[in-house]
Amino acid sequence: MRATRQNGPKKRVTRDFGFFSDEKRSRYLDGMVTIDYKDHELLKKFMTEQGKMMPSRISGTSSKQQRQLKQAVRRARVMGLVR
Repeated sequence: MRATRQNGPKKRVTRDFGFFSDEKRSRYLDGMVTIDYKDHELLKKFMTEQGKMMPSRISGTSSKQQRQLKQAVRRARVMGLVR
């Protein structure tokens, strides 16, 4: 049987099965404001072994963080800090 609400805004139904969650967050960027290209250890966490950048759906970065990350990786590659 389905319960309906007559008044008020609709609540968003969320399902939490333990390992699935509605909001995906980056585990490496907690509390960071900007991404610096000189921090090559941080940049390596967002890159594969072949030197490619991980997509945001896997790394959990927002679109703004992903753009900052892309720029930082490009600068670090030019400087020779990462592959």
